[in-house]
Amino acid sequence: MNQFDRHRRLRSSKSMRALVRENHVRKEDLIYPLFIIEGTNIKREVSSMPGVFNYSLDRLEEEIKEIVDLGLQSVLLFGVPEHKDPEGSEAYHDHGIVQEAIRKVKEWAPQLTVIADTCLCEYTSTGHCGLVKDGDVDNDASLPLHVQTAITQAQAGADIIAPSSMMDGFVTAIREGLDQNGFSHIPIMSYGVKYASAYYGPFRDAAQSAPGEGDRKGYQMDPANRREAFRESQSDVEQGADFMIVKPALAFMDIIRDMRDSLDMPIVAYNVSGEYAMIKAASLNDWVDEERIVMETMVGFKRAGADLIVTYFAKDVCRYLEGDYA
Repeated sequence: MNQFDRHRRLRSSKSMRALVRENHVRKEDLIYPLFIIEGTNIKREVSSMPGVFNYSLDRLEEEIKEIVDLGLQSVLLFGVPEHKDPEGSEAYHDHGIVQEAIRKVKEWAPQLTVIADTCLCEYTSTGHCGLVKDGDVDNDASLPLHVQTAITQAQAGADIIAPSSMMDGFVTAIREGLDQNGFSHIPIMSYGVKYASAYYGPFRDAAQSAPGEGDRKGYQMDPANRREAFRESQSDVEQGADFMIVKPALAFMDIIRDMRDSLDMPIVAYNVSGEYAMIKAASLNDWVDEERIVMETMVGFKRAGADLIVTYFAKDVCRYLEGDYA
């Protein structure tokens, strides 16, 4: 009989498969996004994201307690203000909704790493990530507002600033602003490789941030482009970024791998709202095994090269890891 390789020897049992497993998902790898809304006694499910809620500050503590009990160590905060204006002034107000949420979370769970999304889109009446002038987002005029947002978030106690506007120069402007205001120790988690994607749809329901006119293709990246990610990321590294986010993740695993191979820093995969909603919808219709699909997806991000994963499945993954997943 001809000789052949016996690869199945290393798949023969659950314990054997665990012994030789190459990639692992840990609770420490996960970052859980939270949407904080102004008002009282609000815990409102996002219609397009089953299991994801908007929380008012007075209902947030119960969610933070559950997060801590599950073993999660990092959260990413988004704000949904009552008042919006063309300048997005609530984004950089000392007592804005995210600033107040940061203070509360650090009071309730000081051990949590609190990451503040630093953008204007949830706060502007236009729904854009910067100041709109003559029908276009004015890059340079928007930068000081992003800087002020980052400073007030750091003053409130944020551990990491995560600028997401894709304005040219946003990292260098925020780094300079933080450093000049005594926050040189605060790292920047840049949304440096962020594509203009249809996968963001449900997020805009959660954050109430859909553009009133036009779209974001003039500042977010073209999904057809790969080499552009190298230019974007290299600029942010040179300007002071400490982490690099690739967003979305599922359709851009080649980009995650490119970033892992080219950058010596933590790579963050953002498992976005549309990716979450598709799996949830299929699961609710009994078309897929949700646990297996979710864990296969998370392992895929790690295999592609992600160190960290921002995901709305974070609480579910913690429960899976405490169970009998293999």
